[in-house]
Amino acid sequence: MKTDLEIAREATMEAIEAVAWKLGISAHELTPMGQGVAKITWDALKTRFNQPQGNLILVTSVNPTPFGEGKTVTTIGLTQALCHIGQSATCVVREPSMGPVFGIKGGAAGGGFAQVLPMENINLHLTGDLHAVTSAHNLLSALIDNHLKHGNACKLDPTRISWPRVVDMNDRALRNITVGKGGPANGWVREDRFDITAASEVMAILVLARDYADLRSRLGNIVVGTSTDGHPVKADDIGGAGAMALVLRQAFLPNITQTLEGNPAFIHGGPFANIAHGNSSIIADRMALASADYVVTEAGFGSDMGAEKFMHIKAATSGKAPDCVVMNVTVRSMKLHGGAFGDRGGIRPDKATLEAENVAAVTAGATTNLDRHIRNMAGFGVPVVVSINRFSSDTEAELEAITNAAHASGAAAVCLTEVHGKGGPGGSDLAKAVVKAVQRHVADGRPFVPLFDQDADVLDKATQIATRLYKADGVDVSAKARRQLDQIRSWGYGHLPVCMAKTQYSFSHDPGQLGAPTGFEVPVREFRLNAGAGFIVAILGDMMTMPGLPKRPAALDMDMDENGNLIGMFG
Repeated sequence: MKTDLEIAREATMEAIEAVAWKLGISAHELTPMGQGVAKITWDALKTRFNQPQGNLILVTSVNPTPFGEGKTVTTIGLTQALCHIGQSATCVVREPSMGPVFGIKGGAAGGGFAQVLPMENINLHLTGDLHAVTSAHNLLSALIDNHLKHGNACKLDPTRISWPRVVDMNDRALRNITVGKGGPANGWVREDRFDITAASEVMAILVLARDYADLRSRLGNIVVGTSTDGHPVKADDIGGAGAMALVLRQAFLPNITQTLEGNPAFIHGGPFANIAHGNSSIIADRMALASADYVVTEAGFGSDMGAEKFMHIKAATSGKAPDCVVMNVTVRSMKLHGGAFGDRGGIRPDKATLEAENVAAVTAGATTNLDRHIRNMAGFGVPVVVSINRFSSDTEAELEAITNAAHASGAAAVCLTEVHGKGGPGGSDLAKAVVKAVQRHVADGRPFVPLFDQDADVLDKATQIATRLYKADGVDVSAKARRQLDQIRSWGYGHLPVCMAKTQYSFSHDPGQLGAPTGFEVPVREFRLNAGAGFIVAILGDMMTMPGLPKRPAALDMDMDENGNLIGMFG
């Protein structure tokens, strides 16, 4: 089979105006941003805010493995498949971060015959939204240090500034830094840190804001640190939120592109559900839901990460819960979680070992890891359709083992999906199953059931997620985290949703714990207030908000020829 890059380059893109018109979006409602890409205008968004909404399908997966489970492939492929069977459908996917593109993933626009185009541009900057987030975030950082230098009217305590800096790159050397060195002209000497841009509160605000007014209000409510008398100091106190909003003015508008089969596709918002909430933007969802009967979106990493945050953060903000959850799984992921490659995560076996039939391991993985994911999602009152992303090495016995286990766990349907190799036609069975599940769910009128009341204390919320979804015995809160939580409560933010930052590779905080571990406590190292975004980040275990590069980064195999063509990128 040809590489993803070869397939993308051989594709003939339709004019973006023609693609948008399939959703009833006219040319004057678009701002072209290069070949095959456009921004939706603000006027177009406003006119659709109160229109009837379609059905929302959330694609998630089991805990990811080093092999990749193809969640974005399934999201795009399901969209193509829905259109193939005659449904009005589109998808909303997240914008790739250049950190993982140059680090380990090499691309995040789907793959095979289930891609969004123009693939090369999507993986490299697209319309510059992540750079706008970086600039807006660091503008506030610069204004904070300038405020300290020129009188510090807010009495901001330099030792208690919580606002970091960000960059859209994996750079572990920036995790802990010192700024202001070189004398008084360079500002106040203090400790600081860098996070990756996708983990920025500004990214979360961009994704969760409902309109420009909400965006501006949330930016102003960012808490950047503590005053010397113990009060929160906000971005509006520093005077930076207005300028930040201007930097984000265009980035706030959703991007529309197309799938390999010419179906409309929205791309907007940041990834990284392990250290952020990892979902696409509310405003892109609203545009899509007002324009199509079925909207397919994805949540980052496994269902214990992005999907949980969709249910408790995004849905609570948007008011729109999923009408169906698609659980993506592979035979090879079940082999790993079933112990075929050892009893620890992160193992990359050779090709022969990876592809060798092992029904016992597949069964062990499906009856533990997959079972917990299905039951967790069904507990929200939403039907779960399991999509087995089929590889050529999968045997009938292995596929049957997953199918039987998924049905036993309560899946509404189980489908083999071959969209990577066959495009939309390879997902027809999945598309039909999803339509049936959605129609039955809507007819039944089952309520959406979050784990807790929105007004519950943040520690209770964290405990509920840990014990009911992760199946931990409880949470172990460090002394530092307790002090932070006491302050957050004293400021009146103790009821906000919690965004759990933990490893994506396990239900536990330990990436090596495969399957469905029990008998552990979740260690909470820090609580970080994201008042503007409207949630509190709980840092679990050893989780870092600035990733590092692997031993051999994907960037080392990338280059450009004399005509500006990419070499060695994205397969």
